[in-house]
Amino acid sequence: MLQPAEFTDVLYEVRDSAAVITINRPDRYNAMRGRTVDELLAAFTHAWVDTSVGAIILTGAGDKAFCTGGDQKERAALGNYGPTETGMFEIERLHRLIRGIPKPVIAAVNGFAIGGGHVLHVLCDMSLASSNARFGQTGPRVGSFDAGFGTAYLARVVGEKRAREIWFLCDQYDAVTAERWGLVNRVVEPAELMPLALEWAAKVGSLSPTALKTLKHSFNADTDHIGGIQSLAFDVLDLFVETDEANEGAQAFIEKRPPDFKQFR
Repeated sequence: MLQPAEFTDVLYEVRDSAAVITINRPDRYNAMRGRTVDELLAAFTHAWVDTSVGAIILTGAGDKAFCTGGDQKERAALGNYGPTETGMFEIERLHRLIRGIPKPVIAAVNGFAIGGGHVLHVLCDMSLASSNARFGQTGPRVGSFDAGFGTAYLARVVGEKRAREIWFLCDQYDAVTAERWGLVNRVVEPAELMPLALEWAAKVGSLSPTALKTLKHSFNADTDHIGGIQSLAFDVLDLFVETDEANEGAQAFIEKRPPDFKQFR
């Protein structure tokens, strides 16, 4: 397993009882390549086994983006998201780890939470947002999708109608709208975001770890069946991303033009 000292795409530090995990690719709006996912898996695992850690904060470097999903430039250049330790882009495993880690995970959304980055914050136990945060999905626009937790669990959070709107329109929503929809717990000014996240993490860290673990697993139990759907969805996605239809979405993104999907209807 990668050690924090080896990380290039992620920053990891423990502040009091909080592990702060920061996606550190601000030049790519904190988009994830294969290496990023490997390091996130390692960071969450370190936080899991560290008995001094009571809560985890997930955020992005800089003031523009929390995370904007998979690195489409990497995908367009290489045909995939780059090399990984196992040879697989293990985003599904990351989703399961965020849900399974027996400590509350707080998303500190400091800018764009788009596509796969939006799914990451939805999977966190609680979400705090800066007033400049933006939320949305892009999958159908760039030739991708998340038909597991990113859809079915999102519907539990915001309701069926709004979840379908988010995915079927691929619009972006401001932080005020996200709070009104129940997509985030609290909206604060950018300078107040990390102090509030640390405050919440400290409150969590003062509570019974066994009680918190049991509560988290209890909350998850109602939606654990989505995991099977997610596995099937990622199997389909692995096949879909090799098609001309998916490649049209990725290429259009790189060329900064609207995709032409009419030919695939």
